[in-house]
Amino acid sequence: MSRAEVLEEIVKKRLLYWPSSEIYGGVGGFYDYGPLGVQIRRNIVEKWRRVFVLPYQETIVEVETPVVMPEPVFKASGHLDHFTDYIVACTKCGRKYRADHLVEEELAKKGVKISTEGLSAADLQRLIGEYKIVCPACGGPLGGVETFNLLFKTTIGPYSESAGYLRPETAQGIFVAFPRLAEYVGRRHPFGVAQIGRVARNEISPRGGLIRLREFTQMEIELFFDPQNPSCPYLPEVENTEVPIVPEEYVAKGKTDPLYLTAKQIVERGYANEWMAFFMALATRFLRELGVPVERQKFLGKLPHERAHYSAKSYDQMVLTERFGWVEVSGHAYRTDYDLSGHSRYSGREMYLERRLPVPKEVEVARLYPNPAAIRERYGDKIGEVIKAIKEHEGALLEAFKAGKEEAVAGPFVVTRDMVYIKTERRKTDLEKFIPHVVEPSFGLDRIFYVVLEHAVTEEDGRRYLRLPPDVAPVAACILPIVKKSEYVEIGKRLARRLAQEGFYVLYEDDGTIGSRYALCDEIGTPLAVTIDEKTPAEGTVTVRDRDTRRQVRVKTEQVQAFVALVTRGTPFQEAAEALEAR
Repeated sequence: MSRAEVLEEIVKKRLLYWPSSEIYGGVGGFYDYGPLGVQIRRNIVEKWRRVFVLPYQETIVEVETPVVMPEPVFKASGHLDHFTDYIVACTKCGRKYRADHLVEEELAKKGVKISTEGLSAADLQRLIGEYKIVCPACGGPLGGVETFNLLFKTTIGPYSESAGYLRPETAQGIFVAFPRLAEYVGRRHPFGVAQIGRVARNEISPRGGLIRLREFTQMEIELFFDPQNPSCPYLPEVENTEVPIVPEEYVAKGKTDPLYLTAKQIVERGYANEWMAFFMALATRFLRELGVPVERQKFLGKLPHERAHYSAKSYDQMVLTERFGWVEVSGHAYRTDYDLSGHSRYSGREMYLERRLPVPKEVEVARLYPNPAAIRERYGDKIGEVIKAIKEHEGALLEAFKAGKEEAVAGPFVVTRDMVYIKTERRKTDLEKFIPHVVEPSFGLDRIFYVVLEHAVTEEDGRRYLRLPPDVAPVAACILPIVKKSEYVEIGKRLARRLAQEGFYVLYEDDGTIGSRYALCDEIGTPLAVTIDEKTPAEGTVTVRDRDTRRQVRVKTEQVQAFVALVTRGTPFQEAAEALEAR
């Protein structure tokens, strides 16, 4: 059996995940996760935080923002105009397909290998006609290729005109909150914002299990930096990390084999800026620590017509899987100031940080001051709220009134020209405002979950198991009385409870033969099995078994917690045993 087939059996047998709403026939692109699946996902998330956030917490903060956001957010971000795929429908049976995927799959059946990424609607329509592509389900003719927006639309509250959308990325919550976050960090830079959360994309015809979902979890960072000083202070920590990269110039020539360059070389050759190279090196290391060897990874450069609308440079981190071929697990984009500039224009709020000038300069500054009498005349007791809104939208109001407009919007209020004074002042300053640029590493948890499982599948000596990293395995230790004897059971349950109280996820099992229970623990990836036997009551010791080597050592019962902690933190089994023996 192939790895993918073995994994499929384990997934079903151990209930790691399954199609959602299956008692009603299921809905494509949605999956439920079982108890063990939830724990693996949680462990991957925590590992991601340990790699990308916690070591850099003086620079990167973490936030959580809503899944539903109002329509203006996505007008400003460009998603309403650009977040689309091409769709084509059968004129006979009405079945709908994602046009680029359908064309690529049907041409492959005819022996024609072609990539449809970046093709226009007209290009896809031409290929459908040229190769006489018909509906795979009924053989009927296909209609015209059209665009389909992938945003899930909803209404906020009882008013249909109050449109909202489920976010397609966590990033927009960060960009919208930027003015507050910039104040929180004292407008220092560089600074990053991490967010882990659910997103939704209304895929046309999702297939491939966890690889293409309509609802999934992202782990993202938006790193804000000064484009005049794009250096990354952490690059020296990873500059010698080897990264498998396929630069744009190679992709344009049809080359797909990666170069193995250090992060430092990637910067020197101009393939990415320092922050992108830093995060790509960390991402390489992250996947390697999850069990995906570097030779099964590559960062694929995206050509201009393949990039998202906000990106000036992009790389997709790809992993080679047995079932799906090369799968994207993270995207690394240089978003410039696209998002912050867009939200500044649409919202009227300034999105800026401040750089210190080497020499102070004299500048002419237009300042806007409220006219309390005029404000009170129109808004009465709301004068305080209006003055606050005027201060928050000072830049947009100044721009509007300088352009000759007689009124402008400041949040929920309409501000007329007579409600403010505009004064021009000259002053010296050593600070200069700027809109920061953004580098974004974005990881798809569900895809990473799948590739980690597939790479963990191991068959040897007539047994099969998941060789998961100990800090990712859903269960840290199995507690197994060798026989179901009351004294052994009592000790085992007490030990299991003590480990659980210390924060370890453990499995207690006393049914079946000890061999079958070892097999169960191995199959779900548990790194350690702790056996209570006839020596335990008399000597106060237990047997601890290693999942991978099946080697066993005897340790004191009170040392089990320390043993589990060492192994979970990455200490090899033999070293952990020797460390405890030396105590």
